Amino acid sequence: MNVIASMSDSTQQTTGKLSEATTRLWIRLMRTQRLLLAAIEQDLKAADMPPLAWYDVLWELVRTEKGRLRPFEIEERTLLAQHNLSRLLDRMEGAGLVRREILPEDGRGRWVLVTEEGRSMQARIWTVYAAAIERHLGGAMDDADATALADGLARLARGT
Repeated sequence: MNVIASMSDSTQQTTGKLSEATTRLWIRLMRTQRLLLAAIEQDLKAADMPPLAWYDVLWELVRTEKGRLRPFEIEERTLLAQHNLSRLLDRMEGAGLVRREILPEDGRGRWVLVTEEGRSMQARIWTVYAAAIERHLGGAMDDADATALADGLARLARGT
């Protein structure tokens, strides 16, 4: 029996609503995300660049007006778990890409600030990252297909 059909049959018995097409879409979204992220991570590694999570943090910092965020803001924007983010920031600080400062008004709070080396690294990573996106995603569909898929995913994200 087909795994998708099996999932769909058992789910429909429980909910009565999930179609085979929706099940196939879910499976393909999850598999595609995993495969594309793994391919991009491999391209970054081959170019001797840090992992994609480093880029995500640097990008969020670079795009703020003052180049700084509180750790919880980075967590919200990147979807990294707090314990993973803390260790990641330790490594990034050790590499000179970010620095942490105590908030003057709250000795327990911290800012995470991007350094000039962090800004430079974000730009270098982007060069490899953009090429990887084009190679693994852009080359697989034309602009019309990419727009249609992006619009559909935006509807999913909005819940409409």
